[in-house]
Amino acid sequence: MPRTRRCCNVQMPPRVKGFLPMGFYASEISDPVILHLDEFESIRLLDKEHMNQADAALLMNVSRPTLTRIYERARQKIAQALTEARQILIEGGNTMFVGEWYCCSKCCSNFNITVHQKTIICPLCSNTDVVKLNNSNQEI
Repeated sequence: MPRTRRCCNVQMPPRVKGFLPMGFYASEISDPVILHLDEFESIRLLDKEHMNQADAALLMNVSRPTLTRIYERARQKIAQALTEARQILIEGGNTMFVGEWYCCSKCCSNFNITVHQKTIICPLCSNTDVVKLNNSNQEI
């Protein structure tokens, strides 16, 4: 029986929920490829932020070998989506956002609060109907 996966830290929610292929073969889209939040975070830290694996693993609260496995899964999923013209959905995984992140139910923007407030207000549209994104089980 495999061990339970350790909860990974994710610095911030992704700006998008996924990507769609365009072009001739895009009409033949099958099941989407699910890129988990920990896999997305590994791509962001290693490829976009150019962090080394030891520092990225520390930031994500996992071991370096675990980060390597997460990163490899992410690369395989992205390659599959690109070569098979499949949609990519970014969601799920055993993750926890660092800090208190919220999602506005009106404009769907993600934001965090640095100062404690009684009423949480969306900085973009001033809506008070917001959902706390405290773990990856919540839809973003």
